[in-house]
Formats: sequence, structure tokens, C-alpha cells
Amino acid sequence: MTESSLDSLEPLVSLCKRRGYIFQSSEIYGGLNGFWDYGPLGVELRRRIFDSWWSMMVERREDVVGMDASIINHPRVWEASGHVASFYDMMVDCRGCNRRFRLDHMIQDALDNDTLDAIFPDRDNSVPPAEGEVPTKCPACGGELTEPRQFGLMFETHVGAATDSKSIAYLRPETAQAIFVNFKNVQMSSRLKVPFGIAQVGKAFRNEVTPRNFTFRSREFEQMEMEFFVHPDEERKWFDYWVDARHEWYEHLGVNPDRLRRRDHGGDELAHYASYTTDVEYQFPFGWAELEGIANRGNFDLTQHGEHSGKDQAYFDPTRNEKYVPSVIETSAGLDRTLLTVLADAFAIDRVGEEERTVLRLAPHIAPRQVAVFPLSKKLAEPARKLTDDLQRRFHAIYDDSGSIGKRYRREDEVGTPYCVTFDFDSLEDGAATVRDRDTTDQERVALDSLPAYLDERIRK
Repeated sequence: MTESSLDSLEPLVSLCKRRGYIFQSSEIYGGLNGFWDYGPLGVELRRRIFDSWWSMMVERREDVVGMDASIINHPRVWEASGHVASFYDMMVDCRGCNRRFRLDHMIQDALDNDTLDAIFPDRDNSVPPAEGEVPTKCPACGGELTEPRQFGLMFETHVGAATDSKSIAYLRPETAQAIFVNFKNVQMSSRLKVPFGIAQVGKAFRNEVTPRNFTFRSREFEQMEMEFFVHPDEERKWFDYWVDARHEWYEHLGVNPDRLRRRDHGGDELAHYASYTTDVEYQFPFGWAELEGIANRGNFDLTQHGEHSGKDQAYFDPTRNEKYVPSVIETSAGLDRTLLTVLADAFAIDRVGEEERTVLRLAPHIAPRQVAVFPLSKKLAEPARKLTDDLQRRFHAIYDDSGSIGKRYRREDEVGTPYCVTFDFDSLEDGAATVRDRDTTDQERVALDSLPAYLDERIRK
């Protein structure tokens, strides 16, 4: 069985729309760039990825608890965190074609594609551009570019009846700050002792200059973040622990480990709050890109909020008999990026006999549809539907009697269903059904009373 995977995102984008994973937001009105809607299968896959993350980060641990904060926070939260003053990208516009570019993306694309001459026509491009160098030509049309200018990444809104400067608020660009401002509330109500963590999953919004690569860089997205509060002397120990743990989770989702790597941030790319950061990256068709950042934020955030609010954020450690502001190890992942990674990694085109098929080799425990039940004939609808009802108590199972068995197999292969169960006329006599494996296409006769346990052993993880 020969097989090929993605060399661009286009086939995956097409599959996602055709099979109900992801749609362009407001498509009938021409769409809205940087916003996406999740269809019936997409929302199921999101839920399973979220459940896996929450189980690992919260449910299976005694030292991490969860919370869920509002999307709009007091505007002073973002002043204290530094977002109001410094959360922006540099952008340029082309005077010829009117396209807008994020400056760092333009330069990185030129480096990746060996096209520096196109945007820097008047310099020696045998060496990479120095920090602060600005392209002069548009990579799309060769037109002149404007001078770089700041582009604010936070979405502004207004709270209350008035729409003046006093009512300005922001849609949160990250979920982390709400965790920091609730540090004392969670610690005291949960009676947790350092080291402990607070986890949160929720919407975040960034007014990206150039959303791109399908759902990878969007303006509305879901974050999965955890802030782990530690004694300053134990920063490195816990940082290394969480880098290992977070890398392993992507392998648990079924992602090919050969397409995963860890990359340490250089000093020139560290965020202002971080002393060191490691990214877990995946090799997409468009290159290596960040899935998750693990950062040592030190005590920057708690100290800032303590100073701006006037409320002391220090913690008294009864074990050490010491009062201090904890350091924070942050794990910050994107649910949408993780979902895109899982889909991209699972996508394959292979041949079964003489026939080419598209298949999503999703790990069974996160597949949005886990079992499909097919009656060989519509005359067998009643017992096949009963079997479906029984399986739905344990799995996400569906019933399908439309089209030939071969066409039904291909539909389920394309959406990633790991197991198809065919109920035939012999099933009425021998009390068994034929189970087909998505990946190998092998078929096995399994007794109906053993079928739930058979599937459970192969699906649960």
C-alpha cells in the first residue's frame, strides 16, 4: 500500500469543507478573513482534543485546578500586563497593489523561499538582513512599500451606554492574565500550596495583520493555557518537567513524532516577561511552526498586578516559612492549531487495490466519529439500528444505509472513522458482524456480544 501525505494545505481545506470539519465564517457573504466556523465533525474533534488536554492537565493531577474567566477584563489588567503599551506588530502597505504585510512575516518568507532580492533589491543578500532593516519592494508586485507603522493587535470595544474614552475595554488577547489576577482567589479557596497550577481554556482575540495558513493564524481562536506557580529556586526543574510533558501530549494525540521538535528561543526573540522559552513545533506543509510555548515568566505578572492594583500578590509558604511572589511556568497551546495539526498529520492518500482513496488516520480515541454501522441491506435496518443504539452508549457511532458498502467505506475513511461494522444476513444466524479497520482495511468477524469490548480495547486510550 503506497501512501502520500500533504505537500500543501489545499486538499485538507477542501476536505474540511466537504465533510463538515471547518467552514469559512459568513461564507455566503464572502467570508470574513481570520474567522472560522466548525461543522458537525469539527466541533466533535475540538471537544475530544479539549477533553484530552483537560484530563491530562487537571483531572489526573492533584496540583492543578481549572477556572473560566470572562472574555472582557478591566482595562487596567492590560495596562499592567504591558499589552496596551507594547502589543502590536509592524506592518507595511504596498503603494502599487495595496496589499498589507506584517513586516516580520515578509522577511521570514523571503528567507525561507530564498527571495530576499525581491524585497531588498539594493543590498548584498549573501547575508541575512540585520535587525531593523526594512524591505523596499512588495513581494507580490514589486511596488514601493510604505514606511513601517505599528498595528495594534487588541480588539477594542466599549462597556456601558457611552462610547467615549472612559468606556474603552478590550477583547482579551490571551487567557493568562485572568489567571494571574485570580491567583489569590484560587489559591485561598482551593487551599493549594505552591507548587500548583491553574488551567483555563477559552476564546482569545488578536487583530492579526495577515491571518494565513488556514486556521493556523486566526483573529479569533481558542487557547489552552496553564500557569504553574513555583518557588523561584525551582524554576528550571519545573520548566524542564513541563516541556517534556507537553511534548509527550502531542504524541498521545497520535501526531507523528518525526514531525515534532523542540526549539529554544534566542535572546532576541524572548518576550519581555520571559527568561527562557521553548516551543513545541510541528512540520506543516508550509514549514516548521509553533504549536505550544512553554515559558518561564518569572514573577513579572504577579508583581505587575500587585503594583497596579495595590493588592499584595505575595504568597506565604508554610513549608519554607517564607513569603515571596511565586515564579510562573506557563504552558500555552492553541486548540485550533492542535486540531489543524491532528488533521494535517492524519491526512493521506493511498491505494486500496486499484482504487485511490483519501483517508484521515486519526487516533481512534480522538476521532470525531468512532464507529459506523452498515446494514448490508435495508431489510436489515431494524437489527442494525438496534446495534447502533447499543454502541452509542460507549462510542460516537452512526448508522448509514446509503449507497454501496464500498462507497460507505470511502466516506468513513475520508472523515477518519477508525472502524466500520457491517451487519449482514449471516448476522441473524451466527450473531456476529464484520468489523473493518480503517488503516489496514482488514476485516474480522466478531461476535455481537463481544463487539463493545473488542472496540473499547482498540479505541480507548
